[in-house]
Amino acid sequence: MTPPLSRRNFLLAGAAAGGALALSTATAQAAPADHRPRLPFGRYGSPAARLTAKTLYVHPGGAGDFTTVQAAVTAAAGPGHTLVIAPGTYRETVSVDADRTDMTWLGASEDPRDVVVVFDNAAGTPKPGGGTHGTSGSATTTLRPDGFTARWITFANDWLRADHPGTSGTQAVALKVQGDRSAFTHCRFLGHQDTLYADSLSLDTFARQYFSHCYVEGDVDFVFGRATAVFAHCHFRTLVRPDLTGAPYGFVFAPSTAGANPRGYLVTRSRISSEAPDGYYKLARPWVPSSDRTARPMLTVRETHLGAGIDAVAPYTDMSSGYPWQDQRFAEYRNTGPGAVITVPENRPQLTRAQAASHTREAYLGDWRPYARRR
Repeated sequence: MTPPLSRRNFLLAGAAAGGALALSTATAQAAPADHRPRLPFGRYGSPAARLTAKTLYVHPGGAGDFTTVQAAVTAAAGPGHTLVIAPGTYRETVSVDADRTDMTWLGASEDPRDVVVVFDNAAGTPKPGGGTHGTSGSATTTLRPDGFTARWITFANDWLRADHPGTSGTQAVALKVQGDRSAFTHCRFLGHQDTLYADSLSLDTFARQYFSHCYVEGDVDFVFGRATAVFAHCHFRTLVRPDLTGAPYGFVFAPSTAGANPRGYLVTRSRISSEAPDGYYKLARPWVPSSDRTARPMLTVRETHLGAGIDAVAPYTDMSSGYPWQDQRFAEYRNTGPGAVITVPENRPQLTRAQAASHTREAYLGDWRPYARRR
C-alpha cells in the first residue's frame, strides 16, 4: 500500500479519497446537496442581523466581527456566547478559559469540511523562550469550560513525523477538552498521535463528554484521557505508518480513567476502519500516567463494527508492564466485523446482557441529556 504523498493535504482535504470517509453516513445525509451558504454565515444571521447579543461572527476575510477564532473567544467574556464561524481554514491555536461556560461554536455551512481549526505543534516542538510544548501544550484547541458545544467543526493538528525526523516528542493533539457537559456533533478530529484528548480539569473531576456522529483519525493512542466520554455513531479511522515496517502501527484508545470514576470511555453503535494492513492496529491499551498511579483505565466498546485493521486475536496490549490490561476495565458487547471475531476468548472480555444494561449513554451521562437535542 502506497501512502499519500502529502499527509498534510490529505488531512485537510478529507479522510479518504474524495473525502467520502471523512464524514459518517449521518453527517453526509445532514449536509444539503449545495452545502455552501449563499451568505457567509448561512442561516445564522450576521453582524448586521445578530441572532442574539451574545452571538459573535468569525470570518477569515473580514465579513464578521473577528477574523480569528481566538480573537472571538477572547472577546466573549462570561457565559453563554455563540461563535458562528464562516467557512475557512483558521491556522491558529485556540485556548478557551474555564469562565467561558456554556459556549457554542457553529460551523456556518453545516458541513465540518468547510470550517477547519488547525495548527502544527507537537510535544517536542520548541517554545519561544525555551523548552518544548509537551503533549498538552501541543493542542491546536484547548477547551476548559463546562457546557461547551460544537457542531460542524474540524479540529486538526497537521504536524507530521516525516517533516521532523529528529523530534522525539511526536504527540500532536488536535483537541484537548476538559470541561463537564462538553458535546460535539458532526465534528472531525484529524491528526496522528494523540489526536483527541478527552480529559478533565483535575483527578477528582469526572467530566462528562458526548461525541455524536463524529469522525476521528490517527495512529498512536489517538483517543485518550480520563474523561467520562460517550462516542455514539462515530467513525474512527486508523492510518498508515510509512515510518514503520511491521505491526503494530498503533492503538485507537488509551483511556486513563481515575480509579474512583465508575465510568470511562463508552463507544456505542460506531465503526472502526483502517487504511493500514489487516491486523496492524490494537483496539486499546491502558494509560496509567505518572501523575495518577491509581488510575484504572476503562473502555467499553459495544455494538460497533470493527474492521479488519484491528488485531482480532490480541486487540489489547500493555502500555507499561506494571499495569497489565487484564487488570483494567476493558470490555466488549455484541461487536461485529472481522476485527471483532473472538478467536482467543481470554483476550476479549465480553459483557453479559445484564452487565451491558449499565453501559449506556444514559447511565454514563446521568442527568445531562445532550442526545435529546436537535443534531
